[in-house]
Amino acid sequence: MSVRGLLASRPEAFGLTLDLLAGADGLDRIITSPHIQKTGLALAGFHEYLKPGRVLVFGESEIRYLERLEPPAAMTAIRLALARDFPCVLITGGFPPPPGLVVEAERAHLPLLHTAVATPAAIAKLSSLLDDSLAERTIVHAVLMDILGLGVLLVGESGIGKSECALDLIVRGHRLVADDTVDVRRRAESIAIGTCPEMTRHHMELRGLGVINVKDLFGIASTRSSKRVELVVQLERWDSAREYERLGLDEEFFELVGLRFPLVRMPVAPGRNIAILVEVAARNQLLRARGHHAARLLAERLERTLRQAAPAEPVNDAEDVEDAEDLEAGGGR
Repeated sequence: MSVRGLLASRPEAFGLTLDLLAGADGLDRIITSPHIQKTGLALAGFHEYLKPGRVLVFGESEIRYLERLEPPAAMTAIRLALARDFPCVLITGGFPPPPGLVVEAERAHLPLLHTAVATPAAIAKLSSLLDDSLAERTIVHAVLMDILGLGVLLVGESGIGKSECALDLIVRGHRLVADDTVDVRRRAESIAIGTCPEMTRHHMELRGLGVINVKDLFGIASTRSSKRVELVVQLERWDSAREYERLGLDEEFFELVGLRFPLVRMPVAPGRNIAILVEVAARNQLLRARGHHAARLLAERLERTLRQAAPAEPVNDAEDVEDAEDLEAGGGR
């Protein structure tokens, strides 16, 4: 993400207003990390702690430290701190920039940004914005639903009935996140968030009806803007020659943005109410997340019952007689 892109991404929506003070020629510098770099001891000469690709923050402590230095020493400290490959510098807390910093930023074509937000809040807001913008992402041809608070991604070939299933789920009181095109972004280590592109938000395309606005038809409570993906249901055409899962003991996973999600393969055939089956799959996944696995509990109970009902090992009378005769013969000798 470039510094120009950062300024154009409406950071004020995150409560972070950014102003460009100097270094406009370097707006195409690239930000490669969502982590923020505090200058800290780097101004005192400990430059090994500075990581390139991060936004360099000057807070109150850095500003006060530079104010206490003689102008030549302050300029030297600034030049050494900016010698690394930083995309931009951000002054927080509304403090005026040291004169040497403005001059050096212009000379190095390094964007110098300014915000009135206090340092801790500015770092938190900027980290959140960059984490969202730099996250690994992909576009999936699918439908994302919020079913009982669980994010369920419906995938399958075109025309299999994903949108019709989603519409049935909406009628049953569940919420639509995205239809046809789902923007999935990875957040943190194990979280993927699905959203709908702004252009098609709240809309659904149904063969025979065309495009409908779900929010206008069913109310604002029938939609939501984003949801964490927690379960994937793959709709497949029924194949009579194929064996489908009957017990639910074998677990499958669906890989997306480098993460693995529980996968349920749902065969589609005339007479099957897919929406109810998907809702039951979501309920079942919620129970599994709480440690209640119905199929495994049944299998364990069946195994215990069979073990208790198994007959004792048969006694071999002939072997017992031979052992007794051997003992008697040994005693007689």
